[in-house]
Amino acid sequence: MIVQCCLNGARPVDWHPRLPVTVEAIVAEAVAAVAAGAAELHLHVRGPDGAETLAPAAVDTTVAALRAVLPGTLLGVSTGAWIERDDDRRLACIAGWQALPDHASVNLAEPGAPAVLELLHRRGIAIEAGLASVADAERLVRLGLAPRALRILIEIDLPQLEEALAAAEAIRAVLARAGIAKPILLHGFDGTVWPFVAHAATHRLSTRVGLEDGATLPDGSSAASNAALVAAACAVLRGA
Repeated sequence: MIVQCCLNGARPVDWHPRLPVTVEAIVAEAVAAVAAGAAELHLHVRGPDGAETLAPAAVDTTVAALRAVLPGTLLGVSTGAWIERDDDRRLACIAGWQALPDHASVNLAEPGAPAVLELLHRRGIAIEAGLASVADAERLVRLGLAPRALRILIEIDLPQLEEALAAAEAIRAVLARAGIAKPILLHGFDGTVWPFVAHAATHRLSTRVGLEDGATLPDGSSAASNAALVAAACAVLRGA
């Protein structure tokens, strides 16, 4: 069981005062999150304009800056199809990375996911297989790609808690029937963040928190930073 910190995601730059988009801000939030108990980091690399990017220059600069201050901490990046908006461009960017992250997340709902998974595997970058629905889980099983995954991300973006929890458990059932025993990281978004952290703790699953997923603490108050969210999640896991 770990708490991963998702530092920024696709949130707009003015969404939260501490949302990190520059390299310096990403490094500062990452250091504080690790000090608060985060075992790993997940981030969406940003370019000079603050927009998400997979461009090699931006990825290399960001990864190298984080490595310099957090040696030994696992670093993960998003490969979301919306970032470059072209599958060929996305593959070309990943192929050009020189400072490699430890792992990268791939959304199985995306048509180009198999090619991205294959390229990451060839490059020696571990894979977080992102499942947002039963259809995604069934696709992962059908493609036979689960053995290449470091872990499975069950990431449910449904606003109704009962529906979201049911979807997560249905995905776990598909994986169990297929004999897939990879580690699972479970997380929600916004209103489901903390119920999902509690659910993960109860079922001894890893989880994640951070400004990508939500900006409130378990009591509903606003979180001052990624580190505050991490500290709260670690307290939930300790309590379980």
